[in-house]
Amino acid sequence: QVQLVESGGGSVQAGGSLRLSCAASGNVRVTTCLGWFRQAPGKEREGIATIHFAGNTAYADHALGRVAISQQKERGKNTVYLQMSSLKPEETAMYYCAATYVSPGLCRVIGTDFGYWGQGTQVTVSS
Repeated sequence: QVQLVESGGGSVQAGGSLRLSCAASGNVRVTTCLGWFRQAPGKEREGIATIHFAGNTAYADHALGRVAISQQKERGKNTVYLQMSSLKPEETAMYYCAATYVSPGLCRVIGTDFGYWGQGTQVTVSS
């Protein structure tokens, strides 16, 4: 089992930037795929980006060009970062980190692929 703790959320003005962090610990394996998702009140969960332990990345169409996912690997722990820029008010949501175990090519931005979820961190973008 993997434990996920998100941080870095907060309030930012439209057009601003924010970097979210997700500390993954516990059973972090070479097959670990970590992803970022978000959900606004009354809306469906939306995928943003994923990164595999091997380095493969995938992005949702809406995130291309404005979002960058990266990771820092340490012994027994992996921290994943989500750098977001040019934020819009409609991106106000709870942002979640998620994990699953798959091969690099199957590390996709599909929420139902993920079995482990963090508690989330709130991002509020004001106009």
